[in-house]
Amino acid sequence: MENVNLLLLLGYNDSNLKPISEKFSTNVTVRGDSVIIQGVTEEVEAVEKVFKEMVYVLNTSGKLQTKDVETIIDLTIQGKEIVNNNELDNIVLYSKKDVIKAKTPNQITYIKSAKENDICFAIGPAGTGKTFLAVAFAVAAFKKNIVKKIVLARPAVEAGESLGFLPGDFREKIDPYLRPLYDALEEMLPSEQLRNYIEKGVIEIVPLAYMRGRTLNNAYVILDEAQNATGMQMKMFLTRLGPNSKAIITGDITQIDLPSYSQSGLVQVKEILKNIDGVGFVYFDKGDVVRHKLVKDIIDAYEKHYNDNGVKKENKK
Repeated sequence: MENVNLLLLLGYNDSNLKPISEKFSTNVTVRGDSVIIQGVTEEVEAVEKVFKEMVYVLNTSGKLQTKDVETIIDLTIQGKEIVNNNELDNIVLYSKKDVIKAKTPNQITYIKSAKENDICFAIGPAGTGKTFLAVAFAVAAFKKNIVKKIVLARPAVEAGESLGFLPGDFREKIDPYLRPLYDALEEMLPSEQLRNYIEKGVIEIVPLAYMRGRTLNNAYVILDEAQNATGMQMKMFLTRLGPNSKAIITGDITQIDLPSYSQSGLVQVKEILKNIDGVGFVYFDKGDVVRHKLVKDIIDAYEKHYNDNGVKKENKK
């Protein structure tokens, strides 16, 4: 059972299991964080579905009572669903405000690739959920104790602005580049808990340059805006991984802000690592955009402009 408080799920003295034992002949055993269901195949599948919907109700409403379980069982027996069972399988994380799940076929592929590979590249336009889902993967793995640390990194490349003219010390200058990562974390974790994790170094949000010389064990590592990493920086990042660590690399090769003489490490790595087992590539397109509805139209307009003028998109901002 993932992403759930088992004590609240099962109820006081396992009271939420009673309606299940009354309606089904299956044998339900709880061992640690696992629920073992034994019995006739059809009933086992039905009880599994009941448990999944119990988890959904608990995590979305914050509570689960015996009467809720009875309602879920009745609907299951009638062949009805509180939420589509396929959607339940696509849930990444129950955040403090919402359920974070895949919303498009490519996002479903993203979830699958992130689970199956220790290194996963997510490449595509803005607004497709690449970074947000990557942070959700990391938080989910951390909550399940699969990893002990989350490290989020971004290249501090200037997109038409100059760091030197920004006010404050280096930390204050660099924070605006890291702000999108803070924003994603703030959607998923209570503010006080997030501050505590950052203060203790359990969650790190750093410029890519700060990764040099480190070895990251038992960590979930994310490199965002990877199109702005050079080839050497990309190699440096990928070779930081230690035992029991996973990495997600996100980027949009149509938004490269590197100087014209520097080739994007994200462009290079598509060819260099394409045939290595344990490395996955997921490609998004404008159909995956989940931001404001105008974002798709804006992407279309820019693509048309570049195509009409014969401009190489990967060299443009």
